[in-house]
Amino acid sequence: YEKELSSSHWNSIRHGAMFGIYSGWLSLINYLVYSLGFIFGSLLKSSEDQHSSNISDILVVVSIFAQCLNYFSFIGPDFQSLSEARGAAAAVFRLIDEGTDASINEPDIWKEDTTANYNINGDIEFNKVNFIYPSRKDVPILRNLSLIARAGQTTALVGPSGCGKSTCISLFLRFYEPSSGQIMIDGRPITDYNVKQLRQKIGVVSQEPILFGMSVYENIRFGKVNATRAEIEQAAREANAHNFIMQLPNKYETLVGERGIHLSGGEKQCIALARALVKQPTILLLDETTSALDNVREKIVQEALDRACKGRTTIIIAHRLTTIRNAHQIYVLDNGNVVEQGTHETLMIKEGGKYQAMVKCQQMKRIYDDTDDMMSIQKATEEEEKSITERSRLFSDVTTVDVNKQSPKPFKQRFVLLRLLSMNSPEWITILIGCVACLLSGAAQPLFAFLFAKTVDVSNPPK
Repeated sequence: YEKELSSSHWNSIRHGAMFGIYSGWLSLINYLVYSLGFIFGSLLKSSEDQHSSNISDILVVVSIFAQCLNYFSFIGPDFQSLSEARGAAAAVFRLIDEGTDASINEPDIWKEDTTANYNINGDIEFNKVNFIYPSRKDVPILRNLSLIARAGQTTALVGPSGCGKSTCISLFLRFYEPSSGQIMIDGRPITDYNVKQLRQKIGVVSQEPILFGMSVYENIRFGKVNATRAEIEQAAREANAHNFIMQLPNKYETLVGERGIHLSGGEKQCIALARALVKQPTILLLDETTSALDNVREKIVQEALDRACKGRTTIIIAHRLTTIRNAHQIYVLDNGNVVEQGTHETLMIKEGGKYQAMVKCQQMKRIYDDTDDMMSIQKATEEEEKSITERSRLFSDVTTVDVNKQSPKPFKQRFVLLRLLSMNSPEWITILIGCVACLLSGAAQPLFAFLFAKTVDVSNPPK
């Protein structure tokens, strides 16, 4: 880490030095032009040429030429932008050069297929799907994965990190194409569907909801750009968001801030769920929606999710296993393959099963968390009681109060500047050089103005 910091440190120094040299050369050229103009004007003035008597014309020409040269200083920011663009382009070109092995057919994304029938029921099947990310071709993510999600039912995917749960969502949304195998909807390969129209039938709620720095209304409307006000409010009610939205200062017109900074985690999830529901999707994808919430907000969001899942094909990626007890089918993934499947009850009676072990582990963690919470509450209560007792004792000891006695002045920290200088003692020499350079740079313009005025005055004496 220190090595990387050192590299960045010296790169910054080189950048500053180059910028200083660049600015210095521009100033040097600018003042040299003026100097040459003054010298040339003096020569003309001292000659016997009858046209050399008016030095003002020469100074005007020199000034215009110097100002033209000064505009070269604006090239610097443009070069900086080009340098930043080159740095950003490396990542973009790397994605482009990955090839078409894992990409979808681009014309298929945007071309509307008005003749196709997209009345999707929601039967989903992964049939021996294999997948490898193009950037990590030596690490298989899915290995002959097969699973079925029935229409109108809730299917849960659980397992350790890196087992391929989120990859299934990415493949289903066609962000990538499987290396082999098929993903089918209602018995048809997913490649037969137009991507744009398929995604209009799918609602997605992720672990970290993405909200834009707009109003609540606009954030929900992103789910369906032509949605009416009534549809947006109905989606908010289904997502348990309408009540708290109406308590906001401007209700649906309240700005949520960049990435929803003005809202809590549960409120952001409810708005993200409303955005997914406003288009009335047939399929709902929930990617660890409540894993980042506390118990209180998790309960509120979970109620909205349970209500939203009714009548829809729902695939849930779950971290907290308590949220999928009522799932119709649970698939336990490990190392890119299904190792167990069944309902919560059937998986719990399987001795030595992976799902049973995960549930017991989370139950123990919840017990420890609850114990820590109770200890924190008890400690806070004891501290509060101690504080109250101490304040009571202090107040009981006070018998008289001198109202004329001045209260002590608030403490003021002195010599702040000296303290800052002492903290920067290793850089004193650098700071001193910088101060002298700034002084000279600041004096250049006033000194130039003085010399310029004196030159004009000498060159044009009063008649």
